[in-house]
Amino acid sequence: MNAMVILLVSIVVLVAGYVFYGGWLAKQWGVEPDRPTPAHELEDGKDYVPAAPYVVLGHHFSSIAGAGPINGPIQAAIFGWVPVLLWVLLGGIFFGAMHDFGALFASIRHKGQTLATVIEHNIDDTAKRLFCVFSYLTLILVVAAFASIVAGTFAVTAVPADADAARVATAEATNLANQRTAMISMLFIVVAVVYGIATRGRKIPAAANVISAIAIIVVVVAVGFNFPVIVLDNTAWMIIVGAYILLASVAPVWILLQPRDYLSSYLLYGMIALALVGIVGAGITGDAANLDIPAFTGFTATAGTSKVAASGFLFPALFITIACGAISGFHSLVASGTTSKQLDREAEAQPIAYGGMLLECLVAVCSLCAVAFVFSGYMDGTYASPTQVFAAGLSQMLACIPGLQGAGSIAYALLILAVSVFCLTSLDTATRLARYMFQELFTPHGMEPSQLTGWRKVLTNPWVATIITVVLGVGLGMTGYQLVWPLFGAANQLLAALGLLAVCAWLGNAGRNNAMFYFPMAFMMVVTLTSLALTVQAKAAALMGGAVTLANGLQLVIGVVLMVFAVILAVKGVRTIVSTRRARREAASAGAE
Repeated sequence: MNAMVILLVSIVVLVAGYVFYGGWLAKQWGVEPDRPTPAHELEDGKDYVPAAPYVVLGHHFSSIAGAGPINGPIQAAIFGWVPVLLWVLLGGIFFGAMHDFGALFASIRHKGQTLATVIEHNIDDTAKRLFCVFSYLTLILVVAAFASIVAGTFAVTAVPADADAARVATAEATNLANQRTAMISMLFIVVAVVYGIATRGRKIPAAANVISAIAIIVVVVAVGFNFPVIVLDNTAWMIIVGAYILLASVAPVWILLQPRDYLSSYLLYGMIALALVGIVGAGITGDAANLDIPAFTGFTATAGTSKVAASGFLFPALFITIACGAISGFHSLVASGTTSKQLDREAEAQPIAYGGMLLECLVAVCSLCAVAFVFSGYMDGTYASPTQVFAAGLSQMLACIPGLQGAGSIAYALLILAVSVFCLTSLDTATRLARYMFQELFTPHGMEPSQLTGWRKVLTNPWVATIITVVLGVGLGMTGYQLVWPLFGAANQLLAALGLLAVCAWLGNAGRNNAMFYFPMAFMMVVTLTSLALTVQAKAAALMGGAVTLANGLQLVIGVVLMVFAVILAVKGVRTIVSTRRARREAASAGAE
């Protein structure tokens, strides 16, 4: 495998997919460039706030990325680079980008409401409530996991008194890196608030906006890196993160969400640029010309001594493991939850949603190149996490370039920081999305939140809904989200299948071409149901074999519940799609006669 060739071919394929397939979808669905968007029609200064396209892209990309496009391809690399690359490119263009674009477009045409409302209007109220419950529980798990991950990358741990010199040095280096990450992240939040207030209502030229944002990023990173003064343990950080996401998810988007995600996005773009330079540079020098990663290792994989690799049958493991880099249900919640309420013009839906997903596919390709460069260390257990594999692979590639031999350690630290920023930006967006789902769950069909009374009015209050979400999410993060985390991959991909189903049903009802959704929708449903069935079978066998543990019991019960939810929603959705298609055919036949 030649990493540079793989990268350049992937870029060409992704650009062609955007131009040809993405453009074709926009025409088929009837995107109207000058049609007013909900951000203008319903502007309220809180959730509905129109913004420049590069600002909205910064929010959208920062929110959807998380650690998924890094973790998935690296964990799935055990199957070989060919299946990983094929799924990232084909899945990204024909599944994931269409899924994200469709979710955003459907939300725009439903007053910026979430997919739950799209399902309510185009399938039925029961399907909407099932989707709300399923989405809310999935988002709670996201909040729990990402809060735990973020706190873990900020926290300082005590060095054991009896530790040897090597362990002391490692612990001190880790603590220093965590302090720097924490300091930079906290400065980002403070600066974002100031930036949001300073730019509110002002028309700043795009060039000046971009230059000032990049300058702010450089200053914040430099200050935080050189003055890491915050020293707190994991528990303290979990509490602080909980308080932050509580405020961030109810605050007007212009004061924190928009500016923080916008500013953070340049750090993420910088990470991509760093990766591209490293891969191309190592390819030119010849260090990445003949990597030892196999093209294909077989249909069954075992992690062996690797601490991060996936295992199991290629189907469905590959398609569950690589989520955000190809297709992810979480993206549809972001597109229809926050992005749709900020879109300035309908013409921007394709570059932000379809283009944003393909940008994430590029990150996934860079991750594949990174793991390929350090594949022997990946397989022998040298690295403890996909993040370490990603940072090690790309930083070592950069060090291969003449003149940058000493830049490896700095690049490694910056890459780790970028991944942490991915998680933090996804965390507060996930909390806001969970709040939306909780509110919609208790809003009866045909009613607006302002019309509610009694206990429904209390539960749908933004503060109440957010407090409940934060307490559940952070509490689970502190007590054991790992018990059910193995089910997250299947739950997330099930959300993707349901997102495709929702958009397909709406397009059919609107008289638009929805045939392009049939295969991706069916494929993702089969993938997730197969994965859940294998999990249920394994956990049932474990319990009957005497391994009676809380984790096995919870995963068995939740797996069965998810399968039931999926089947009910799929049946309802398919009935709607089929009946609509039949009605259109009958109407066409009657007209011909």
